[in-house]
Amino acid sequence: MKTIFKLSEANMAYKQLKLWFDTDLAELLADKLLANGVIFDKTSFVNSVAEKLAYLELKDRVELLADALHSHLPYNYPTAVSHLINILGPKNEKETGMFKEFYWVMPIATYVEKYGLDHFDTSMSAIREITQRNTGEYTIRPYLERFPEQTLDVMQTWSKDNNKHVRRLSSEGVRPRLPWASKLDLFIQDPTPIFPILDNLKDDSSKYVQKSVANCVNDVLKDNPDVGKTWIGNWAPMASKQRKWIIKHAMRNLLKAEDPWAIGVLGSLS
Repeated sequence: MKTIFKLSEANMAYKQLKLWFDTDLAELLADKLLANGVIFDKTSFVNSVAEKLAYLELKDRVELLADALHSHLPYNYPTAVSHLINILGPKNEKETGMFKEFYWVMPIATYVEKYGLDHFDTSMSAIREITQRNTGEYTIRPYLERFPEQTLDVMQTWSKDNNKHVRRLSSEGVRPRLPWASKLDLFIQDPTPIFPILDNLKDDSSKYVQKSVANCVNDVLKDNPDVGKTWIGNWAPMASKQRKWIIKHAMRNLLKAEDPWAIGVLGSLS
């Protein structure tokens, strides 16, 4: 069963990413649900996707599949999302493959993003599972906007998780200017609430996590340079090898611009 549903990198090479979100994917999702004993109208589901698929770009294709799942799964959200989480299969043990081997999880993430806001705890649990295969960095953002303190508490716990994908989500999800996502204005106005999360990750052993932390600090430096510089200043003394890499990568734009402060910090790390 696992081999049937796996998409190799070689197979994806000749086809645009958006084109993988089509009726074949609708059939794949339906078959996974049916194989797990879910009562599901495959024909209606696939047809509802086929009717609207033409001319849609990637994001709209993913949302179309998510909406079709919503209309064909039980109305009760906790029941419906449990069916979806049960088809996720083995976790991704690598730091790559989210958008190749686990591309098909994206409509499930969008389903939770769009329909789960009234079920906070259930959705947090679902996002934690999703991000260990694909990513929850976009899914989490509406929850941060509606429930900032509650969601930040969860993400601070995730920053200490044993799973590197979950730890990465705690950083990537709070990025004020995450690419291909809406800005998080609350953290552009005041980024200080995300510092405890990043502080927990400043010596993370995973390069995958380190890069996310550096990118998050880089975002902060763009809008709140004094805050970002203070964070780096607190981290620089006695920095570990991992932390030095994060600091250097976070300052990359300043170093490129030959900013005196950044050059001084870089010298102190030697």
